[in-house]
Amino acid sequence: MKFMKLGAKPDTFYTEEAARSVSTEVSSDFIIQVNGAKYLLHKFPLLSKCGLLQRLAAEACNSENDIIELQDFSGGLEAFEFCAKFCYGITVTVGAFNLVAVRCAAEYLQMTEAMEKGNLIYKLEIFFNSCILHGWKDSIITLQTTKALLPWSEDLGIVNRCIDAIASKATVDPSRVNWSYSYSRGQKDYKTSESGSSPSLNDLHSRRYYSVPKDWWVEDIAELKIDLYWRVMLAIKSTGKVSSVLIGEALRVYAYRWLPGMSKEKSKAETGKGNARDDSNDKYAEITTKHRLLLESVVSLLPPEKGSTSCRFLLKLLKAATILGVSPSSKTELARRVGLQLEEASVNDLLIPSLSYANETLYDVDLVQTILEHFMMQSQSPPTSPFQQRHKHEKRRTRSAENLDFVESRRSSSAAHSSKLKVAKLIDAYLAEIARDANLSISRFTSLAEAIPDFARPVHDDLYRAIDIYLKEHPQLSKSERKSICRLLDCKKLSMEACMHAAQNELLPLRLVVQVLFVEQARAAMSGGLVNELPNNIKALLSSHEEDSQVIPESSTFDNGWDAVDHHVKSSKGGDAMTLKMRLAETDNEFPETQQGGSRSLKLKNICNIPPKSKNFFSKLWSSNKSVNEKL
Repeated sequence: MKFMKLGAKPDTFYTEEAARSVSTEVSSDFIIQVNGAKYLLHKFPLLSKCGLLQRLAAEACNSENDIIELQDFSGGLEAFEFCAKFCYGITVTVGAFNLVAVRCAAEYLQMTEAMEKGNLIYKLEIFFNSCILHGWKDSIITLQTTKALLPWSEDLGIVNRCIDAIASKATVDPSRVNWSYSYSRGQKDYKTSESGSSPSLNDLHSRRYYSVPKDWWVEDIAELKIDLYWRVMLAIKSTGKVSSVLIGEALRVYAYRWLPGMSKEKSKAETGKGNARDDSNDKYAEITTKHRLLLESVVSLLPPEKGSTSCRFLLKLLKAATILGVSPSSKTELARRVGLQLEEASVNDLLIPSLSYANETLYDVDLVQTILEHFMMQSQSPPTSPFQQRHKHEKRRTRSAENLDFVESRRSSSAAHSSKLKVAKLIDAYLAEIARDANLSISRFTSLAEAIPDFARPVHDDLYRAIDIYLKEHPQLSKSERKSICRLLDCKKLSMEACMHAAQNELLPLRLVVQVLFVEQARAAMSGGLVNELPNNIKALLSSHEEDSQVIPESSTFDNGWDAVDHHVKSSKGGDAMTLKMRLAETDNEFPETQQGGSRSLKLKNICNIPPKSKNFFSKLWSSNKSVNEKL
C-alpha cells in the first residue's frame, strides 16, 4: 500500500459546542456550513488555495449572511476537513482508501494551480499517476471507492484510469509479475517456508518458491461489484492477450463469490444469514434483483469459444437462472452453451428444479429437452477445418491438402459419434431419475427418450431400467400407455441380464416378455465359439415371420397384431409346451426375488398356453438349438 504525507504541523482541530474549529492565536472569522456541520475557520489560509470559497466569500460580503453553505459537498465531511488541514499546513496522509474522496473534494473547492502553485489537485494527481496506478491492489481499492462518489469520480477520469491500469496488469506475462496478489485456490501445491507457514513475498522473489499462475489476478478483481467488474472484464477481453479459458475461470470464481448456492460453502453461509435476515418482501425482491442482474452480466461476459467454461459451471448458472427468473435471452444462451458440451455433464447437474406454475413436475424436463436439441443440432453441419477456411477460394488443391481434410473430417466424425454415445447414456440415466416423479407425463418421458438417435444406443439396458422405474412409479397406466412406452425398447439390444430380468417383469406387456424370450433363445443358438450363425430352420422362421401375424415380429415393430396374440394367449388351453415351461422354470430359479406370487405364476402359465402355430415355432427353435449343442 502506498501513502503520501502532506504538511508538517500537528493536528489542532477540535470540537466545541457542535462546531469544529482549529486552535490558533487568531480568532476565527470564517463560518462554513458543510452538509449540516459547522466549521469555525479563518479566511486567509482557505481563500488563498480554494477558488470556490474565494468566490463565495466575495458574494457574502455583499449580503447580510456571514455563513458560507456548501450543500451536497463531494467527498463528505472527512474530505472537507482534509482539504482544510492542507490549507493550514497540518500533516495529512492520503492513500488508496481516501484518495478519490479527497480528489473530488479538492475539485469541488477548485484547489487548482491557478490559485497557487503546487496546490492539492496537482499533488494528488502526481501521487495517483505515479503510485496508485502502478500498484495492483492500490488500483483495485481505489476503483472500489469510486462507486460512492459518482458522477464526480467518473467525470474526473478516475474510474477509467483505474480500469485501464488493472487490465494492463492482468494481461502481463506471469513471469514479470513482481507485486503482491491474492491466490488461495492453489496453496496446497505451493511449498512452505521452514517455519511451516506460507512463504513471504521476499521469499517468493528471492528464492523462487513457485512460478506465478496464469490466473493469479482473478480472485482480487472478484471483490469488485458487478458494474465495475463487468467493465474491467471487458477491458481485459479487448486486449486479446488473455485466453478464453482464463476468462471463463475468472467468471467462475466471480460467480462462486457472489451468487448464492454456487458452492457448498456459499450455500451454508447464505443459509445462516437467511435465518437472521429480515424476511420482508421488499428486501427479498431487492436481493433477487441484484442477483439477477449479476447473473445476466456474467452470461454476457462468457467467451464464445466452446470449452472456455466447464459444462458443470454452465449448468449451475442455468439452475440459478431458473430460480432467479432471468431474462429469456440469457436463459436461452445458457441452454445453447450447455448443449454444445453436453457430453461433459452429469445426471446431478441436469436435475434442474421446475418452478413454473404451469409445470407440476419436480424437474424442468422441457429445459433438458431444449439442451438436448441444441446438442443434436451442432452435429448436423460438419465443422470446417482451418485449412478449408484459409483455402476455400483456391481452385486447385494438392493431394496432401485433400488427405489432411479427410483425416480431419474422420477425426471430427469420430469425436461427434463418441459424444453422442456419452449423451445417450447420460439421458438414459437422467430418465431413470425423473421416472420417479409421479407427475411426469408419459409424453414427456417418451419425447426425451426418442430424441436420442438409434445408433447412439448400442445397448438398451439403461433405457430398460428407466422404463421399469417409470412403470413401477405409475401403476395407473393403461394397457395402451404401457405398450406405447415399451415401444422405445429394442429387445435385440438388451443384455443377457436385462433379458432375464425382463422375462420375469410382470409390469411389462405380455407380448414384450415373449419377445424377450425369443431373443434370448436366438442368442443361445449362436452362443459358443464354434457356432457363428443361426441354423437354417431358425433363419427360415425369422424370414417368414412377416407373413405370419401370429409369429413374434421384430422388437422394433411389435404393435401390429398385439390384440390377436394377446387373445390367443389368454384363450389357449391345451397343447404340449413342456420345453417352454422348463425354460421359464429355470428363469424363476435364477431370479426368485423378482417373482410376485400367484399373479406371476398365472402369467407364466398363460405364456405356456401358446397357440399351436406359435408352439410349433418355439419347439422348432429349441430343438434346433439342442441339436447344435449335441454336435458341439
